[in-house]
Amino acid sequence: MNVLILGSGGREHAIACAVARSSRCSRLFVAPGNAGTSAVAENVALAIDDFDAVGSFCVSHHVEMVVVGPEAPLVGGIADHFAQTPRLSHIKVIGPQRSGAMLEGSKDFAKAFMQRHNIPTARYQTFTRDTLNDGLAFLTTMQAPYVLKADGLAAGKGVLIEPNIDAAQQALKDMLCADKFGSAGSSVVIEQYLDGIELSVFVLTDGSHYLILPSAKDYKRIGEADTGLNTGGMGSISPGPFADKEFMKKVEDRIVKPTVRGLKSEEISYKGFIFIGLMNCGGDPYVIEYNARMGDPESESVFPRIKSDVVELFEHTAEGTLDLCSLSIDSRTAACVMLTAGGYPESYRKGDVIDIGADNADTQVFHCGTKHDTEGHLITNGGRVMCVTALAHSLPEALMKSYNRVHDIKWDGMYYRRDIGQDLLKLLI
Repeated sequence: MNVLILGSGGREHAIACAVARSSRCSRLFVAPGNAGTSAVAENVALAIDDFDAVGSFCVSHHVEMVVVGPEAPLVGGIADHFAQTPRLSHIKVIGPQRSGAMLEGSKDFAKAFMQRHNIPTARYQTFTRDTLNDGLAFLTTMQAPYVLKADGLAAGKGVLIEPNIDAAQQALKDMLCADKFGSAGSSVVIEQYLDGIELSVFVLTDGSHYLILPSAKDYKRIGEADTGLNTGGMGSISPGPFADKEFMKKVEDRIVKPTVRGLKSEEISYKGFIFIGLMNCGGDPYVIEYNARMGDPESESVFPRIKSDVVELFEHTAEGTLDLCSLSIDSRTAACVMLTAGGYPESYRKGDVIDIGADNADTQVFHCGTKHDTEGHLITNGGRVMCVTALAHSLPEALMKSYNRVHDIKWDGMYYRRDIGQDLLKLLI
């Protein structure tokens, strides 16, 4: 079948590489893609929020499956558009309809959903500009540090963790009254801080059945030792060494099963990925947030470990028969290190020529923000530019292979964290 992947980042490059390996894929398109996806697929100059244009392309190029990478088209209702448009309704869309995507589109909706279905999460309340004073008072009932989340989509950067009450109250004022996160911050969720180790758990569901994909731990802060500003992600490790069978059984029983049951009981159509960001608090899992798609850079360490034919999995997801599938996972550890443009996540330069070095069999380089200039040079085209993933039988070996490949890549201003996975190595001692 012909497959279209929507998106332009490392997540979409990782998905494209997995789809391209499938014998079920005849022709693969990525819109708009990047320099990396052009090596495994045909890049298409489409605006992914222009659903009519995406639909017309699918009809003219006989696309039978659309895999939605980023969250904005899902929250915008692309799956609804295809389902409700007669000429598109036969096309399999991997991604939930708008009602399901609200698990990511609204933090308040997600927290209320968790409460309704007894899914463990932190204590919270939601406030708007009209209830600012109530929010300031609520903060005084919490203990430091203080967690404030923009209710809407904020490109993964709408979460603030403040160390004291004065900073937290000022942050709330900035979010609600000074439009710190624009319309995404018109409502703010204040919640209890959970202390523990973070883990990203990924579920593929057809709305009734599910498969739990490899888990991963990502690194959000720009600075080493988890300091500095939040980013889209500076690296990832799959699996986390603490995510053993006992812990994952708790995740499945307490979080995954009630989430899928809850969506079905509320008649929310959901055929796609559920990204569960959770915290391991003393051996018990608590949900921090849901996302309605795969993570980035977690995808770049998760998809290389999936040995199953992903197009077959996607077909069964769309058809509601995921219970007929089994999942084959590479037992090795994947280590992914992100390379960014200097200045990211604040202002950064584009257009620097990249020396990518020589490929080797030990690693995969996934492009995130790259393109070719008019002379054919590979250049930077984003804050997160590319990442390197290595698979090995131990975490130290995977990290060594990944960083060895990183050292071969160069451009002016390139930055990366040198401590990815070091916290997990301490757990192995």
